[in-house]
Amino acid sequence: MKVCIFGAGAIGGYIGAKLAMAGEEVTLIARGPHLEAMKSKGLTLIEDGKTHVVHPRVTSDSREAGPQDYVFLSVKAHGLAAIADAVQPLLGEKTDLVPAINGLPWWYFYKIGGDYEGRRVEAVDPGGVLWEKLPPSRVIGCIVYPAADLVEPGVVQHQYSNRFDLGEPDGSKSERAQILSKMMIKAGLRAPVRLSIRDNLWVKLWGNLSFNMICALTMSGLEIVIANAGTKALARRMMLEGQAVAEKLGVKFPIDVDARIAGAAEVGVHKPSTLIDLERGRPMEIDPLLGAVVELGRLTKTPMPACEAVLPLVRLRAKTAGLYQGA
Repeated sequence: MKVCIFGAGAIGGYIGAKLAMAGEEVTLIARGPHLEAMKSKGLTLIEDGKTHVVHPRVTSDSREAGPQDYVFLSVKAHGLAAIADAVQPLLGEKTDLVPAINGLPWWYFYKIGGDYEGRRVEAVDPGGVLWEKLPPSRVIGCIVYPAADLVEPGVVQHQYSNRFDLGEPDGSKSERAQILSKMMIKAGLRAPVRLSIRDNLWVKLWGNLSFNMICALTMSGLEIVIANAGTKALARRMMLEGQAVAEKLGVKFPIDVDARIAGAAEVGVHKPSTLIDLERGRPMEIDPLLGAVVELGRLTKTPMPACEAVLPLVRLRAKTAGLYQGA
């Protein structure tokens, strides 16, 4: 299969390295020192105490790659609009898009059915630009669970989890999703095809909309936020508000909120990506993780006092640091 990883940073680099090790025809699109390091030395993956070096095709220009079978979009969610035009040369007649991103995706209301079918989510897709240029009909949903870090240009260190949930927006078990799943499994990744991808998406989003924001506000790791009674209670309130919104949209949660919090506690010492971005001076994912949820709360007329109180505070922190990408 011809596979392109657009945004071959930590997660994208991890996916690309695993697929390249399995013999797939992989192209990595990157930029800057990371691109130059991969051109000269290859991509190094450190995993389970072992070091692997692969030499896939690397470029900064998608036109050099040409049409692909699958294109993983592994930039930050707020960076999708900036790459939408550059993705176009990768799209053949049957090319599928696999957004390996955090938060509520732009395709959320595609094939959902009911009153909200086809609705755009302004917080993540202002003006419907992504919907037009990265058509939801091409999308196979993907939920990212692994943690990885780009420790230096050309070097990705995998930390934990190898799971990527896949799923069609219409809930079918399509041939294209099953082919993708088998390819990823062959590469040593867990990649089940879920029939209700939005249910699984919300279980992850549950933690992102609460813990990520509180960790960024308090400059504290996940373990500290959970250990503190006040911040833990705030996270729980935010999660329950998010759950109320999701359930109005037909989502069925497979676990309850306390089980989800207990699962987060088991992670131990951990800095969520939003906090890491803040510490490293990188644009922060706020609207895909919380802003979009608040938008859906207003859409469904669901009270969200805790989420609506936290959202402007974390936006202000990001703006003060020059790291906010929203309006």
